[in-house]
Amino acid sequence: MSADPDSSLDEVDRQILAELQADGRMTNVELARRVGLSAPPCLRRVRRLEEERVIRGYHADLDPVALGYEITFFALVGLESQKEAMLTAFESRVRDWPEVRECHMIRGGGDFLLRLVARDTAHENALTARLTAAEEVARVQTLQTIRTSKDEAGVPIGG
Repeated sequence: MSADPDSSLDEVDRQILAELQADGRMTNVELARRVGLSAPPCLRRVRRLEEERVIRGYHADLDPVALGYEITFFALVGLESQKEAMLTAFESRVRDWPEVRECHMIRGGGDFLLRLVARDTAHENALTARLTAAEEVARVQTLQTIRTSKDEAGVPIGG
């Protein structure tokens, strides 16, 4: 892909991406119908988008509360230093925690922003203590979600 990833995508590619982002379970036949192609060229386009990693995968959107995770919270984490070895050590540490659903290295106000899920307040406190106890961590600020008014996966598909 070029420096501007969107530049190699035509309008049909963007329609395919928008449709699959909204419903990744639809059949290729239904997708082809929605974007105005026959099934074989539609499938070729989807395969190309997958090979180019524009489409990174497919997943089910699960309800955390239905699965026993009552709390979503964010942790702003500052490390002892920003040396690459310490940054990668922290990323490796939290990558193995199933409760850490997102880990972002950030600029301004901390080194990492994590989104975590917890079963209850005791679980949240245990996760926070585990973060605070990590040897490379200097400080942790947690922010508990009260209400989520928008939780939309993916990215806007421009036209």
